Amino acid sequence: MTDPVRVGLVGVGIIAETHLAVLAERDDVFLEFTADPRPVAPVDFRGARPPHYGSLAEALDAHRPDLVVLAVPTETHADLAVLALLRSSARVLVEKPLVHDLASLARLRELEREADVAGRLFTAHHFAFSPEVDWAVELVAGNPDWGPITAITSAFYDPYVLRGAEAFASYVSSWMDSGVNQLSMLTRFVDLTGLASSRQMDGGASAWCTVEFRSRGVAGTARLRSSWLTGSSSKESSLVFGRSGVEVWIDHTAMTGFAARQGELLAAFGNDGRTARKVAHYRPLYASLLSGRPDPVLGFDAAATITAIHHAVPGA
Repeated sequence: MTDPVRVGLVGVGIIAETHLAVLAERDDVFLEFTADPRPVAPVDFRGARPPHYGSLAEALDAHRPDLVVLAVPTETHADLAVLALLRSSARVLVEKPLVHDLASLARLRELEREADVAGRLFTAHHFAFSPEVDWAVELVAGNPDWGPITAITSAFYDPYVLRGAEAFASYVSSWMDSGVNQLSMLTRFVDLTGLASSRQMDGGASAWCTVEFRSRGVAGTARLRSSWLTGSSSKESSLVFGRSGVEVWIDHTAMTGFAARQGELLAAFGNDGRTARKVAHYRPLYASLLSGRPDPVLGFDAAATITAIHHAVPGA
């Protein structure tokens, strides 16, 4: 038998609830501590309340975690990641996006020799682990005769307009929030190469961006739409295989999908709705992270590529 993974959770807000729910299902983890500078209610984890601290630094003075999870506002990611990397030997899982600007990404790169950033720093690109995405990845891999993906369209809508200023305070903009989900999901299918165009509208509440990629050596373009101007959530993506006429349609909201060629249905994927969507994302994410061989989409190189594209200036 092996000892359980000792986890320190920093930030006990809304997204932390999903982390806690998934971690509580696993008998190979133990919640060592929680930390949050805000006055918060004690966290109940399997009927117990782990020690709580007002800062990560204070927690690391008292504990030696194996994994530190940062479920905190984006602008604090870099500082807390640096602290965790330098003050502990733990792996560090950061909520997406990894950092809020390119300067913070450069700062993390500079720590590589000192803290093994590539081996210890991971980003929770949870959308890449959604069941319908896993299904589509396996389907595409099993049908090489379809040829390369030549075009992608992805539209992510969230009802954050109802939250007003609170939405901008929490998520910054639709591109900042949904763009990372779209880009990380696409890395499961293609190699992203650069931002071709970017237009943010409605004060940041919506965006239209195009991203260049390569699939089996062939260049293609992804059209990415994100918006908060809706009353309900709706997220869908379409992968087009231009040479064979195949299209794979993915519904991220219902976690379903199908593949078709003209009038012929080639494959379909359903979901019984018994598992909450984010739990369905984070279960396989943690399974990969704690397996000893995390999926590359969680790794620092993937996060660096996504961050560079996410903050790129087209034509610069």
